[in-house]
Amino acid sequence: MTSLKDKVAIVTGGGTGIGAATALRLAEEGANVAVCGRRIGPLESIVSEIENKGGQALAIVCDIADESQVDTTISAVVSQFGGLDILVNNATLLEAGLIDGHTTESWHKNFSVTVDGTLFMMRAAYPHLAKNRGSVVNVSSIVGSQGTPYMTGYAAAKGAVNSMTRNAAIEWASAGVRCNAVVPGAIMTDPTKAILPDEQAQAYMESLIPMRRIGDPVEVANAIVFLASPLASYITGVLLPVDGGRATELSMGAVSME
Repeated sequence: MTSLKDKVAIVTGGGTGIGAATALRLAEEGANVAVCGRRIGPLESIVSEIENKGGQALAIVCDIADESQVDTTISAVVSQFGGLDILVNNATLLEAGLIDGHTTESWHKNFSVTVDGTLFMMRAAYPHLAKNRGSVVNVSSIVGSQGTPYMTGYAAAKGAVNSMTRNAAIEWASAGVRCNAVVPGAIMTDPTKAILPDEQAQAYMESLIPMRRIGDPVEVANAIVFLASPLASYITGVLLPVDGGRATELSMGAVSME
């Protein structure tokens, strides 16, 4: 157990994929969880699952790229649960495109949720997190530090999230607020399934990963729960890869020995 009993957590993009897995894992560890997103259906499904297991949860429709909606969401969570201890910034938006054909509109869309929304959530949550010496965990991506075709805008946005994570860790350390990020590689979420629609495509991706498999959202959720918990009480400013060794292999220029 990670000692999250009665802690209050917000998970953005909490209706599906990594966000949903994280909301469920936080609830399993005893936290009261607010799941946020733009579609009420998936959020209510996760809330029902948590409540059916005896937990407490709240579904909030929120476009985190809208400052006023963010402020309203934070206020609602604090009013409902009495405070805030954990913020998980998982919501993102991906507009793919090559550099020479990337429209300005698509470029800005990559930043509206991933960068602006993360900043808005962190900024609004900070006063409440500071009261409880809370924790922020941002969800980044391996593409934020590794070159990936068609992903320039998304990669730049995730690189910005990495920088915000490190800066917040330094700025907020004296208040006891920790800020870390997980850096997933290939994880079997709906967007991954869309990119890798068949067994052949998935097998090729697995061949590029040292552990020879695509990760499960709960494996990222486990890392998030750890970083958010007292078990990581002396860890801040860390970008934790959850990628089956992919980033390590790329950075070392490793060649498979098989």
